[in-house]
Amino acid sequence: MPEDFSGLGLSAKVTDAVAAAGYTKPTEIQAQAIPHVLEKKDIIGIAQTGTGKTASFVLPMLTLLESGRARARMPRTLILEPTRELAAQVAENFEKYGKNHRLTMALLIGGVSFEDQNKVLDRGADVLIATPGRMLDQFERGRILLTGVDILVIDEADRMLDMGFIPDIERICGLLPARRQTLFFSATMPPEIQKLTNRFLRDPIKIEVARQNSTAETIDQKLVKVSNKPEEKRAALRALIRGEKDLKNAIIFCNRKRDVATLARSLQRHGFSAGALHGDMDQKSRMETLDAFKTDKLKLLIASDVAARGLDIPAVSHVFNFDVPTHAEDYIHRIGRTGRAGRSGVSITLAAPSDGKYLDAIVKLIQRDIPVMKLDGIVIEAPADERASESGERRRRGSRTRGPRLKPEAAETAETAPAAKPHREPRPERPRQEERPRHEERSRQEERPVPRAPRERGKSSSPFGSDGPVPAFLLRPSSTR
Repeated sequence: MPEDFSGLGLSAKVTDAVAAAGYTKPTEIQAQAIPHVLEKKDIIGIAQTGTGKTASFVLPMLTLLESGRARARMPRTLILEPTRELAAQVAENFEKYGKNHRLTMALLIGGVSFEDQNKVLDRGADVLIATPGRMLDQFERGRILLTGVDILVIDEADRMLDMGFIPDIERICGLLPARRQTLFFSATMPPEIQKLTNRFLRDPIKIEVARQNSTAETIDQKLVKVSNKPEEKRAALRALIRGEKDLKNAIIFCNRKRDVATLARSLQRHGFSAGALHGDMDQKSRMETLDAFKTDKLKLLIASDVAARGLDIPAVSHVFNFDVPTHAEDYIHRIGRTGRAGRSGVSITLAAPSDGKYLDAIVKLIQRDIPVMKLDGIVIEAPADERASESGERRRRGSRTRGPRLKPEAAETAETAPAAKPHREPRPERPRQEERPRHEERSRQEERPVPRAPRERGKSSSPFGSDGPVPAFLLRPSSTR
């Protein structure tokens, strides 16, 4: 393996930018993939997260793009990413390593106005980085022509499969020129992904730098057994965070977006510097939260699996799985956020009794046991206010038609107060019928309607008979007769 980037065949502009970024020695996936990419061969790259897969295609692409020029609406290269965050991260890599080039780049992701993206496309883009959905939207609007694409990169292919993007990938591949170079990167290789590579790649070179579905040796994996009760589970997490001496920052993963928001609010109430990241947030809020975490303004990032794949935050010291992932492959990607680029990291998974089958699937996949960590001297019982708020939340979700309820603090006070009967003023006795005052009797008699005497048939003075009322216009006084 080459000792530095200069022995990989990269241009001087690229190697200078890499050196300026502080990198001197390529990783294993970079050393093996870059020469083949420069030879314009199709690649299947399988490597763990955190091993430098992104630079293994960004650096040779910059060298290949030094010759040629982009045309309006006709990008020269296309990079497909499963999420907005990954697409934005790849764009940052192109800006960092391509600072010595005069290349144009377009980023097509959701949450950004079409007008800004159209301006860049109209000028011509050497590099187009996109999520599949937004890319197809722009193509259907007639803003992109894909006939000039020379290099296609499909990154995090297994994540594409999980998110249901494979039909979009197949359609996009059908729109591209048949004679193109395709670079295919993934952390795992399920059978569905293997079929995709057989269909769209030509004599690919397979580069596998680690056993599939393995975890990095730099990560210290631990397992903590907790209760099924959410409030006690949150209390255990707080105790673990406080008990970790070398914790600088951490990503905490939940399975559901609703739990991400709930856990973030709970940690904030207990004085932790925490922020939430999930798919229901708008793009601006997501990027602001990520930037705050990268710049150490946030210590804890509570996230759904939208942040589990490929995010390059190199100095994450801990990863907590608040929920055991239901898909075993997600465990590899989650804990891969720590222990990156040779650094050491710690992952702690909180497992409830109901998570047994998911744990078995993870152990079977990674082919190793996860050591159980004992909570010696750590009290994990939830405080009273946490239990009260949790029970109140369950009651609010359970029935919405009941009357108003006490706040958790008031409910707790009511439960702890002695059960003494409150003093009530005696009601005044109502006077009996015969004792009621005479003026009340007279007023009641006046209020009662006086019964009318029945009219005899045929003796009505009204010309309309006794069955109907007299019309109002006949009762009005007339000034003229």
